Amino acid sequence: MADSDAGSASGTGGTDPLKGEGGELRRTLGFRDLVVYGLLFIAPMAPVGVYGTLDAKSHGAVALVYVFATVAMAFTAFSYAQMIRVAPQAGSVFAYARKGLGEGPGFIAGWMAMLDYLLIPAVAYLFAGIAMEALVPSVDRWIWTGIAVVITTLLNLWGVRAAARVGFFVLAMEIVVLLVFVVSAIVVLVQNGATRDWLSPLTGDLSFSLTAVLSAVSVAVLSYLGFDAIASFAEEVTGGSRKVARAVLFCLALAGVLFVAQTYLVALLEPLSSAQLAADPVKQGSAFYDAVDASVGTWLHDLVAVSKAIGAAFAALAGQAAAGRLLFAMGRERRLPRLLSRTYGGTPRLALLLAAVVTLIAAVWAARRADGLDHLVSVVDIGALTAFILLHASVVGWFAVRRMEGPPRIMAHVVLPVVGAGVLVAVIVEATSTSQVVGAIWLAVGLVVLAVQWRRRAAGPKAP
Repeated sequence: MADSDAGSASGTGGTDPLKGEGGELRRTLGFRDLVVYGLLFIAPMAPVGVYGTLDAKSHGAVALVYVFATVAMAFTAFSYAQMIRVAPQAGSVFAYARKGLGEGPGFIAGWMAMLDYLLIPAVAYLFAGIAMEALVPSVDRWIWTGIAVVITTLLNLWGVRAAARVGFFVLAMEIVVLLVFVVSAIVVLVQNGATRDWLSPLTGDLSFSLTAVLSAVSVAVLSYLGFDAIASFAEEVTGGSRKVARAVLFCLALAGVLFVAQTYLVALLEPLSSAQLAADPVKQGSAFYDAVDASVGTWLHDLVAVSKAIGAAFAALAGQAAAGRLLFAMGRERRLPRLLSRTYGGTPRLALLLAAVVTLIAAVWAARRADGLDHLVSVVDIGALTAFILLHASVVGWFAVRRMEGPPRIMAHVVLPVVGAGVLVAVIVEATSTSQVVGAIWLAVGLVVLAVQWRRRAAGPKAP
């Protein structure tokens, strides 16, 4: 089945009925390249920037937050694996919702995912700018942020394969730094003991609150967003859609292990209690660095900061590439201007440039404001979570309602997607009111755009 899927999506030997009009992408990526893109987007040390916030929100049960978040995202990863085989196309959840639910829900899924894909790179670029400003205070963070955007955009325009090769070395550097941190933390804990109880990262350092943990999960989900971006490269992978599905599941599992391990260790080294962090929000952003500095030394603090700066920039590279593929796919299906579906040497350069411009504006705007990071982070999750809910509905729609492939498997095609959607709804309910309002406004704008498109199509096709 995977081989036939790959053949149908390759654009060779006939017209693919799944595709609209537009350019074609070049198949150059293997399994390792997909994993590199996924882990780059996620970033092995993604919890560094949000650790303090999660520790304060969860009453100290920060490692448990990532256990819950991994389980929550596992349902989504499984649904991705189901739908990648059905629609092995660029566009990810936009393509899947079109197949499983129809044109209207497909557009809304793509529209909500666009909020995520365009703003997550902006957050990552801002993280890079903040880290570089900490190392070179004489240069403002917005300048570092802009430099990161320019460098990574040029790599993306060079081509997906070239960017993956450079990204592999950056990812290797991040993993080495993470291993250095893990070994150093273990040595310190063996020599000096833990500053908190050994089980507190799983139970809380003061009192356990399930509500507090779930509230923190809504923020922790930000660390995982990116594993799903692997699906947007489905038309550029060699070997069939099954390889993409395996890469999605592998990246999520590996990220979950890395996130739980590092937050568990740093929580044991944390000199402040979760209550102290909650009472002083300013210290939350640097809590990971401060804990490392106090327990291990400044050298590891600086090493982690450099790794975070470079890693965040290349996480943005992967996010920008995924955003470009989403814009390309929506342009090809005439849900966005068809100009975005043009490719040059197999690379959707116009879509990539548009994604780069949007992320540059958002990242530099946020970098020039004291509260810019809070504004960006608060709205990123909501788009992705809404799109994920429509992804789960697509599995049920394709396999169970429409029964396009025979009798459904109840557990895989009904129970797991419904449970996954329910978990995501619970996370959205616990999200901040700001993110809920922004998500609702973005959804309302999308519905207006969809209504306008329907009216134009009902009025008759335009001359080409």
